[in-house]
Amino acid sequence: MSMNTTATATAAAPAWYELALCAQTGPGFFFPEPGSSLREAKRLCGACEGRAACLEFALANDERFGVWGGLSEAERQALRASRP
Repeated sequence: MSMNTTATATAAAPAWYELALCAQTGPGFFFPEPGSSLREAKRLCGACEGRAACLEFALANDERFGVWGGLSEAERQALRASRP
């Protein structure tokens, strides 16, 4: 995740991020090159205790890139559109 890219950003990370599996993985895993598979990132998210909090963070902060809370950009956009 992008929060893992600088020391300043990590210090300001939400509480759920410290326990998140993505904190132990490089950001390239969750922000793959266009056209790359998201399968492995989604699989890791599925096993993460912070998945729901991560997804809510992404929705609240309008994260438009990468895998957050186990959802791709398109999946989060569809979820946003379906919420009141």
